[in-house]
Formats: sequence, C-alpha cells, structure tokens
Amino acid sequence: MNSNLAWDDFRLIKAIADHDGLTGAANALGVNHSTVFRRLGQIEEQLGLPLFERRKTGYVATVAGTEMAALANRMDEDVTAFGLRLAGRDVAPSGEVRVTTTDTLYLNVLLPIFATFRQAHPLIRLDVVIGNQTLNLSKRDADIAIRANDSPGETLVGRRLATLNWAIYGRTGDGLTPAEQADPKVLYQRDWVALGDQLGYVKAARYVRERVAPERIALRSSAVLGMTEAVEQGLGIGPLPCFIADQRPGLVRLMPPDPEFSTGLWILTHPDIRHAPRVRAFMDFCGNELAKKRGLIEGTG
Repeated sequence: MNSNLAWDDFRLIKAIADHDGLTGAANALGVNHSTVFRRLGQIEEQLGLPLFERRKTGYVATVAGTEMAALANRMDEDVTAFGLRLAGRDVAPSGEVRVTTTDTLYLNVLLPIFATFRQAHPLIRLDVVIGNQTLNLSKRDADIAIRANDSPGETLVGRRLATLNWAIYGRTGDGLTPAEQADPKVLYQRDWVALGDQLGYVKAARYVRERVAPERIALRSSAVLGMTEAVEQGLGIGPLPCFIADQRPGLVRLMPPDPEFSTGLWILTHPDIRHAPRVRAFMDFCGNELAKKRGLIEGTG
C-alpha cells in the first residue's frame, strides 16, 4: 500500500463502496460528484490498480477496493471507540448529553423530568432526538436511549425501569354495554382505530390486525399520539399506552392492561461512556424519577 495515502483517501473509497457509486458518496462526504470522480482516478493511478468496476448498476469494488474499504471501516470504528473512551474520562458533570426517545414518552412522561434534571445539573445540556427508530449508541448517534423494547441489545448497559402496559380505551361516556361486559369479544363489533403499517411491528398493532375485521377499522395512524386523539374524538376504540390514556379525562379504560401488549421500558447507554460524570448523572437521575412513575407506566395508578 502506497505510504502517501491519507485518511481522507480511505474515507472516499469506503463512501463509494457503501453507496455503490459516486453520487451517493459525494452526498455523504459533502463534496461534488466531479471531486469524487477525480480523486478516485488519482488514488487508482497512485496504487496502479483499479479499486472499482464500473457497471450500469453502479460501482462494484474489486478485491483491492474491498480490502481498502474494510480497512477504512476498521479505522472508523477505532476512531469512534477512541472518542468513546475519551468521553468516559470526563471529570465533571458538564457538557452535552444526547438522548433518544419516542414522542409519546417525551411529551407525556419525560419532559418534566428533563426540566427538573436541568435545575439540578445546569452545566449539562440536553440534545433530545425524537423518533421511533433505534439509534446506534455504539456509533454515538446518541449517548443514552430511553426506549420500550423487549430486546434492548447485548452490547448496551442500563436497567429495566418498568413494564410499559397498554389497554383498550374508548371515549368517556362510551363505556361497556351489558353484552360487552358479559363477553369482551363483542367489542370487536365496534369501530376501532389502529396503528398504521409504519408501526405494524408494535404488539398492539398486531392485536388489532389479528382480531378486528378490516371493515371495522375506521382509522389508522402512523403515530400513537394520533391514535390517542382519534379515540378521544370518538372515531373508535383502540389500544393505547396506559401512561398516555390514563392522564386524559376524555378517555375511559374498557379492558384491563393486556400482557400481550406489554414491553419493557429501559434506560441504556454504551459501556465505554457509562462512567462519564454527565452520563452517570443523567442515568441515575432520570432512572430514579422514572421508577417513581412506575404506577403510571404500568397502568396501576
């Protein structure tokens, strides 16, 4: 390997391999297409062998290109690991903590806890990433995750705070009829609201899909909060997290929490930064505050 190659050369080859072409690599690196094309030619000329085969379907790495991209990936992982180790040596609870969680937990449970945390630790700044996708803590997409999951990841550390329970809710005033009290299956004859395909993996979505006829589903929503609003407006009944629905006077629980819907609620971080003062301060504070709200989260009061 030519000793004049720089780290940026490895990054460029890795970007082309990752995106199967120059356009995606240029976008990922924040440069224009012609720059990537010209630099690739210079690297191949410098090495004296091709790194990619040009095909109609895109750029396919040769053996040399594959090896160079793999080496770049290992270098990237080493740099990331080094950053994580340095982050773990912070000496004071200050700096930024990046937290990922869902919109439902953020709005209904976490925001007051974050406000109290900031009062206790004014030198720590919070960067909150809202979304249902699972961010990669190993790659520092986030420092801490507060997520509902049955399989939080073997490479992460943290603790299980509670069981996040769901139940079937309807609009207040539309309680159970005598027939529904005698046989809850009669509820399937009502109009329902359900989660859309984007959240089809959620247990509550599978429950409705397997038990309620399609023509009885009045509305599907890509967001749990949207489904909650729909139930409250009387579009139908549906499964909702207890920590959301039990805080709304306009909703009434029609059935007790169903274990089929339940997931664990976790607070997690990466092992390399768990002893960083800012991370430890956040984990301890928020973990303890969330444990106090176990009754709300589990739907027991």
